[in-house]
Amino acid sequence: MHRYLPLYLFVYNKRIGVPLACSLWICVVLVALFAPAAAVAAGPALTVFAAVSLQNALEEISAAQARAGGAPARLAFAASSTLARQIERGAPADVYVSADLAWMDYLAERGRIVEGSRVIVARNRLVLIAPAAQAAPLEIKPGVPLLDRLGGGRLALGDPDHVPAGRYAKAALESLGLWASLAARLAPVENVRVALALVARGEVPLGIVYASDVVVEPGVRVVGTFAPGSHPPIVYPAALVTGGARAAAARYLAFLRSTAARAAFARQGFVTVE
Repeated sequence: MHRYLPLYLFVYNKRIGVPLACSLWICVVLVALFAPAAAVAAGPALTVFAAVSLQNALEEISAAQARAGGAPARLAFAASSTLARQIERGAPADVYVSADLAWMDYLAERGRIVEGSRVIVARNRLVLIAPAAQAAPLEIKPGVPLLDRLGGGRLALGDPDHVPAGRYAKAALESLGLWASLAARLAPVENVRVALALVARGEVPLGIVYASDVVVEPGVRVVGTFAPGSHPPIVYPAALVTGGARAAAARYLAFLRSTAARAAFARQGFVTVE
């Protein structure tokens, strides 16, 4: 039986015409209402706040961790920025897993991360995607004709002002000299999975997401991969949240570095770390 509910429900944003994720607080209430009684019977559950790009990997890893005798985990998925701000405001969480270092640093500076508990659990790659039926490849290099490929459409990506995937995408486009020409043709969204969904539904012709996102969405194809040096390294730091269930959360964090977890990350398209 499931011990979690993915915490990103979509609403429609009339300003840019795309779906966005709902308030995390609403989703937390849903978890409280719908978490199965079996999870309670199994013992106190951990609450894990994690970047939405980790959803499929952490579902698999958390189930394995519980089977190995660890505490069951309630998984809350959203943009790293959304989760960090919720933790800052006192949302109850035991473990936080971010899609970049910046939001982990944000919480550490505010005393919300247990000092010395931070570890890197996975890495990722940045890719350009298109709907599966329109997947002619593009060589990602300076001068690549992205505007021509967009036609009258927009480029979906995480909001560069808040979302790690968007920050990586902006850095990559700047390195190619394309950011200025594309700035007016973007569809910045709440998190990377929304960008993935827009491309899969054919609402936009192109999107920038993580390589791991493509593994879970048959409606898209990778048409190009951004060179690792074109953007900051994509890393996933995990840490204990202050005030959480320290011992059980530490065991969960250790499991994220286990051989079983590394295998799950690899199956889901992430780059594993030793």
